[in-house]
Amino acid sequence: MTHKLMILPGDGIGPEVMAEVRKVLSWLENDAGIAFEIEDGLIGGASIDAHNDPLTDDTLDQCRKADAILLGAVGGPKWADVDYNIRPEAGLLKLRKELDLFANLRPAIVFDALVDASSLKPEIVKGLDILIVRELTGGVYFGEPRGIEDLGNGQRRGFNTQTYTTSEIQRVGRVAFDLARKRDNKVTSCEKANVMESGKLWREEITALHKAEFSDVELEHMYADNCAMQLLRNPSQFDVIVTDNLFGDILSDEAAMLTGSLGMLPSASLGNPGSPGLYEPVHGSAPDIAGQGKANPLATILSLAMALRYSLNEGQTANQLEQAVQGVLNNGTRTPDIMAPGCSEVSTSAMGDALIRALEKTL
Repeated sequence: MTHKLMILPGDGIGPEVMAEVRKVLSWLENDAGIAFEIEDGLIGGASIDAHNDPLTDDTLDQCRKADAILLGAVGGPKWADVDYNIRPEAGLLKLRKELDLFANLRPAIVFDALVDASSLKPEIVKGLDILIVRELTGGVYFGEPRGIEDLGNGQRRGFNTQTYTTSEIQRVGRVAFDLARKRDNKVTSCEKANVMESGKLWREEITALHKAEFSDVELEHMYADNCAMQLLRNPSQFDVIVTDNLFGDILSDEAAMLTGSLGMLPSASLGNPGSPGLYEPVHGSAPDIAGQGKANPLATILSLAMALRYSLNEGQTANQLEQAVQGVLNNGTRTPDIMAPGCSEVSTSAMGDALIRALEKTL
């Protein structure tokens, strides 16, 4: 079987970290016997520069035909003054919406070799492995009406609409429960049912889904603000957290910082069966270090591991890739963002080379 991949390097450090992913893909083809058909496209600022559009219809059509999409990062100050509707991030939002990628998976894993990089005490974060499932295509980011209106007398009003339906809540809940069954069998559902009708509906629908299909999985409900506090107080109490678009955006970034570096964290955005998944690092385009060989490619490489597992049915290879990342870290190889005393600082490219050597040891 040949896997069809769409690669969107994006902006800033995106092309640099994606170059290291290409090394891994070449190794997998040559040494692991996995065949790929790879297409390249533009998104974000790079696409604005070329087409005055952050995601063209042609690129979107190419993405639809892929088995998985690998994305670097989008955005940067170069495009700060473009029209809001064609900003780099609009291309990413369009891609998620058009492909109906409604479930965002954000793991927060603390590797043993990086436990001291966390801002929390090692005994609090050691062995941490949380998965946040964020609803990605509904809620306040997409709800209508929205806008800014002139009220007169020098006053304006900005407004957005938080809205969810039964089907939107249940389909992302189903993803969370399914994943929990393969982990520690616990789901924490987060909302603000005490002050928001959309949160009340969320809690009721998750409860009904649990009772009807997933009663074997432990379910707890938690207000989102309490979850934010508990992530700092006792993060190991969580296994899978499922929440809406807004709270998921906030909680997943908070959980990411428990690990010590955004440069280590992958993510996946999944839709209905048969749809291509979108895989990207959590970190941004980091234009301040672009072109300097300082970017950490491991989050993007771990995103490839997620693609192998969730979209390409290559779970064993995904395990090998994750083991190789662990091996590189155990050997003390570090990019600047995760540098520690006694370790060896390397460039983006050298980190990719080190990973290939670690992969060879997994055969």
